[in-house]
Amino acid sequence: MKFRLLTLTLLCCGAAATAQNPYIALEGAAESAAGIAVSMPRSVLAVDLSVECSTVLCGPYARYAQKYLGVRAPLTDKTTWSIAGARIALAGDDAFGAAAPAADASRVVSHAASDEAFAALQPDKTSATVYSLEDAARMAAEQIFSLRRHRLELITGEAGENVFGEGLKAALAEIERLEQSYLELFLGKQIVSTRTQRYLVYPSADRKQYVFCRFSPAAGLLPESDLSGDMVVLQIEPSGDTECPIEDGPKEQGTVKCRMADPSTCTVIASGREYARAVVPLFEFGRTVQVALPRRR
Repeated sequence: MKFRLLTLTLLCCGAAATAQNPYIALEGAAESAAGIAVSMPRSVLAVDLSVECSTVLCGPYARYAQKYLGVRAPLTDKTTWSIAGARIALAGDDAFGAAAPAADASRVVSHAASDEAFAALQPDKTSATVYSLEDAARMAAEQIFSLRRHRLELITGEAGENVFGEGLKAALAEIERLEQSYLELFLGKQIVSTRTQRYLVYPSADRKQYVFCRFSPAAGLLPESDLSGDMVVLQIEPSGDTECPIEDGPKEQGTVKCRMADPSTCTVIASGREYARAVVPLFEFGRTVQVALPRRR
């Protein structure tokens, strides 16, 4: 039991040394005055893939945008995904820890305005009279042009010469808010959100390409087994540069076995496009060297 605890302690010390110098680490069993330590260097890559989700909600007056505003508006709801970027790094101990559960959250949805839906009470509704959809759209367009005229009059000073300073700023902000609420009824809403997913990749000397997930513009990130999406590939190109200036000569007696990491170029590719590139030291593509131990005086 005492020997096992000593070995574990030495392994932890070896891991700390590797974190300080990721290009070289002890390999195999090494015996010293403190005991025996066993080390097997291995690299783990953490690939963070960021995707962006854009949701377009069709406005209730979308079909009349061309007629009353002279612009085209989306006539159907649509959600599209795109890859925003990626990042490659060596995974630390925190990459293996379980994420803390999400905290409880609550959200208040207003009937007058909502980020993910249209107002239940439309801003152009000023009476109990029920109008047809086209008449309501025409009245909303008139309100947009009226607000723009009032804004121009405030800016040029034609309306309310006593309106200035913070009062003018507040009036222009309120006109802007009302105009946007009317425009949303025609042009709809666009909601953009971004999320990042971490993937762990375990390199091996006999493989240089890894499909760690798949991506679909309609569904976003997918498991690597879902063939409906395009492959997201991590490609590794070893440099072959594993020169060790402290490697022992033929006359040295006391040596220790170490593993030299190869500075490999890692690239994330999806649909023929490169999203990230980094040079990372990987032990799997390196070589084992003998390093001379310091001579005791």
